[in-house]
This record gives sequence, C-alpha cells and structure tokens, in this order.
Amino acid sequence: MAGRINDDDVKAVRDAVPIDAVVSEYLQLRSAGGGNLKGLCPFHDEKSPSFQVSPGKGLFHCFGCQEGGDTIAFVMKIDHLTFSETVERLAAKAGITLRYEEGGYNPSHQRGERIRLVEAHKIAADFYREQLDGPEAEIGRAFLAGRGFDQDAAAHFGVGYSPAGWDHLTRFLRGKGFSDKELINSGLSQDGRRGPIDRFRGRLMWPISDTSGEIVGFGARKLRDDDNGPKYLNTPETSIYKKSQVLYGIDLAKKDIAKASRAVVVEGYTDVMACHLAGVTTAIATCGTAFGNDHIKILRRLLMDNGSARVIFTFDGDAAGQKAALRAFEDDQKFAAETYIAIAPDNMDPCDLRLAKGDDAVRDLTEPRTPLFEFALRQIVGRYDLETPAGRAAALDEAAAVVAKIKTSSVQREVAVQLAGFVGILDQEFVVHRVNQLAQWARGRGDQRGSAPGKPSRGGAPQHGIQAPAAPSGPALNLRSPAHRTERELLKLALQKPALVSPAFDAYGIDEFTAPPYAAVRQCIAEAGGAELGVAETREYLVQVLDATPDDTVRKLVTELAVEVFHGKSIDETYAGQHLVNVRLRAVDRRIDDVQSSLARLGSNVAPDHLAAAQNEVWVLQQYAQSLRSHGADAL
Repeated sequence: MAGRINDDDVKAVRDAVPIDAVVSEYLQLRSAGGGNLKGLCPFHDEKSPSFQVSPGKGLFHCFGCQEGGDTIAFVMKIDHLTFSETVERLAAKAGITLRYEEGGYNPSHQRGERIRLVEAHKIAADFYREQLDGPEAEIGRAFLAGRGFDQDAAAHFGVGYSPAGWDHLTRFLRGKGFSDKELINSGLSQDGRRGPIDRFRGRLMWPISDTSGEIVGFGARKLRDDDNGPKYLNTPETSIYKKSQVLYGIDLAKKDIAKASRAVVVEGYTDVMACHLAGVTTAIATCGTAFGNDHIKILRRLLMDNGSARVIFTFDGDAAGQKAALRAFEDDQKFAAETYIAIAPDNMDPCDLRLAKGDDAVRDLTEPRTPLFEFALRQIVGRYDLETPAGRAAALDEAAAVVAKIKTSSVQREVAVQLAGFVGILDQEFVVHRVNQLAQWARGRGDQRGSAPGKPSRGGAPQHGIQAPAAPSGPALNLRSPAHRTERELLKLALQKPALVSPAFDAYGIDEFTAPPYAAVRQCIAEAGGAELGVAETREYLVQVLDATPDDTVRKLVTELAVEVFHGKSIDETYAGQHLVNVRLRAVDRRIDDVQSSLARLGSNVAPDHLAAAQNEVWVLQQYAQSLRSHGADAL
C-alpha cells in the first residue's frame, strides 16, 4: 500500500499550482471583480456564470450548485480522482517530488489507477509516433500524404502507427512496468488466447486528449484491405475514456475557442487536421459518436456561452449528415450560442475541400451562413409535397412540433414565422398559434409527470450537533433578516480579511451566530485556530478551516463565504468594526431579553438571590450595550 503523502509536500503542491491555471484547462474564466474570476460551472448546467475562482485564496465556489474547495478538491471532483491521485498529478505538473511517510514508494505499484492509465497512454503515444518513421508504416505515411498532411502536420497532431504484429505495444508496456490488468483496463490491449494482445494493429493512430491535455484514448484508421475490422476503431469505454465526454482536438483548440467565442464541429480526425492547418484553429470532432449533451457542456464552458458565441457544424450533405444535423438541432436549445451549419460544395468534407480548393475554401466554409434551425426545418419540410394542402399540413405538423421545443418565447415566435414561409402558408399567425398549442400541450404533459427532476428538497437533519443548511441553496438562507446578513458579512471578513477583525472576532461565541449554518462555520474557524491564524498566512488558514468542516455541506458554505464579494464599498477597519459591533450588540440584546423573559415567567416565585443576580446581569448587559452603541468597536 502507498504511504501517506507528507503534509508539507501537500502544502507545497497547493501553493505551487495556481487554481486559476488549473480551472482554465476546463473552462473559460473572465474577471468577476475584486480579484476574482468567473465562468460557467463544470459541475452543473447553467446559462449564466455563477462559478467563481479566487486566485489569491486558492479557492473556487459555485453559487449555483454550492460546490467549492481548493485546487485539489477541484481536480478530484472534475476528474473523479482520489486525494492521493490528485496530489500526485498536480505534483508532477509542478515538478515536485513527493515524500511518503509509511515506508518506501514504488511508483510502478503505488500510483493511482487514473494516473497509471494516463501514463500508459502517454508512453503508447510516443511509441506509435516512433513507429510512423519505420518501413512498415510507409502505407500510413502515404495515406497522410494523399490527404495533404506532411511530416510536420503528423507531428503537430501526434499521429502515429501501430505495428501489425500481435503484441508489440503490449510487450513494450510490460517492459515499462505495467501489469496485464492495467493494459486490459486501459483499452490498449485485449484478451488473446495466450494472454493480452494489442488492440490496435497495422493502423494509423490519432491520440485523443481530454480538456486538460492528457491522452486518454486513440482513434485508429484502417489502412489494409486484409484488415477485417471497421474503418475507424476507437478505444473502448474505460475509466478514463468516455466517448460521449471527449472531443478530438479540444486540447489544441480550447484557447482559441475561448478567445474567439467560436467553435467549429467537424466529423473526423483528418477534418480537424485540415481545418487547423487552414487556420481554423477552433475545429474539434466527436470520437465515433453523435454530438450530444456532454459535448455541449464542454463547449459551453469554453465559449462562456453568451449570445455572441458561435457554433458551426460542418456535417456532410448526405443522408447521414442530414440526420446528424437534425439530431444536433434537437439539442440546439441547450446552447445560448447561435448555431449554424456549413455544407461544402459537392458534399465534400473539410479534408477533401482543402485538397481540392485549398485553405481559403476551408476558411470560407466555416464562416457562419445558414442557421442550424433553418437547415433542420428545411430538411423536414423538404420531405413533403408542398404543392398540395395535405402535404403542407403534414409538413407543418412535423416541423411545428420541433419549433415548439424552443424555450424562449420570442425566438420560438420568430422561427414559427419563418416556418410559415418555408411551408408556404401565408397566414403566419395561424402557424404561430399552432406552435403555441403544441408547446402548451408538451408543458401540460410534463406537469402531469410530476415536478422537475433534480429540484433540491428542503429537508435535512442536524449533524455533528450543529444544524447544517438543509439544501444546496440553504447557506444563503434568510438574507432578508438583518441579523443573518450581518453574521454572513462578519464571517466573510473573518475568512477573507482576518486582519480586519482580529483578535476581537476570536472572542465571539458560537451562540452569537443565530443562523445554524453560520454557527457551524464559526465553530470551524475556532477549531482551525481562530481568525488570528489567518493574519500571517491566509491561504494556509483557509485550508485549516476547510479541514475542520464536519461535512460537505459546511465545507461548501466555507468556500462560498471565502470567495463571495462584500456588500460594502470600502472594506476597511470601520466596515469590519460595524459588523463586529452589530453581531455582538444583537447577541447582548438577545441575552437581556432572555433574562427578562425568564424573570417574567417566574413572577413572584423567583428566589431573592436569583432575582438579584439576574437584575445585576441585566444592568451590566445594558451598560455594555449602551457602550457599544456609543463607542462602537472601541467598546469590544
């Protein structure tokens, strides 16, 4: 078993790898003010950015789904890694050698599964690239040359060649310390009669990377007539390769996609190559599957998915391409971006177009022209005889059902008006009304099936002696209450600017925070050593507070408070003093009310000594309250 990673090394990894650099590998970030950055959350579907990153604090938090934490927590969540795997991966990125406290460390046996499988793919990619230079790979080089790709193009995209023998790669990886089980689990090998054999043999190889740039699979193109396999063979589903969640070329295109707010979706590996070499560096492709929901989520995070973003599909003009376009249109509403379709003359794909007409033709092809909805509706309408009333009616019924799925009413009406023109119906309002009818009917069916899935319940039980918020939106609870707003702001000061509230804050009791979730955060700060600990080292202090959280709910609230902007214009000692005083003053007033209420309930039954003590406590508290009102923070 692997030993525990040294705590100092974990801290070194946290400090060495900027959280904004890591998060930017998965989504586009823009300024959110106050030194924070924002983007579309990778952990839930949203149309406006509620995901914030605080580089100065090394934290992220989503105000939509309440996910939050540090760099390690982000990578663990997004790549489904264990804590050790994540630290090892980030340490490798930062060039940090980790120490393990329980005995020696054998990298070949003790590294996490994902890291091992990714490493196997990296070594395999290097192996395949070297094989492309050999005599056996002449057929592969000829294939590339025939499609207009020279040696530099092959190197840029990491194209390689898998030898035709049974187990060349398998034996090579065994020699690098990989077990047969790891080779099978990676998808690079498969079971043979006498043990593992290579999955890819005698094929041209394209490495497929995830958004972070790690190679997680391969696409393999058949080259020989005696190869009885499919034309393209991809890595099977593995723990690191999910074909519905990868886009070929995304590692090369992501920066330009984010910069230009534009993405071009093509159908094959050579099409991606042709587009990039022609200057369309935002091109990506799916890997042997239809463009679907998970692909949309990847692009939306990179595009920041606003109204100015563009997604251009370059499906072939044949029947399969038309079907793909209609399928894409069904998901069109999941984009805020405008979607278009581009079809080359003679139904050529971008690779063939580049060969026939050059780079300029490819660049011209990918300029937005035909909106995807228009193409999709014309394809539907085109199947009917519009010269007859029956044909027009049938075309309208099918197309109107598609338009009815458009969620934005203004867009739905505009498209319905255009549909009337496609079908040849002069009465536009009749078409608009028909679309509205279908949309209302669909909504009615949805209501009958029950409430929308995924809506958080409001139930919840106290944990660890302190009641945590009951739902993801719970931590922001009761913000109409001045007391809760003040408590929340004071906790934000204690987490983000501890120097402004120390040492006074550390003398505040947990019972001075009336909202149970805020009391839980106050407890965590106390267990971490108090706000005064954060005066010298804010980031390490926040790590200590997070480590003290009893559960994920409180942990998410801590990260939320640690990145949320303040309500005041000037965050200074005066602002901090006001909140310190207000929280304390309300606590004092509550105690006065409690004592007086207790005396009132007891009436004449109260013992004389108890009455005197209670009256004295009330008098002292009243004097303290008056001092707080008169002298502010100086009276604390």
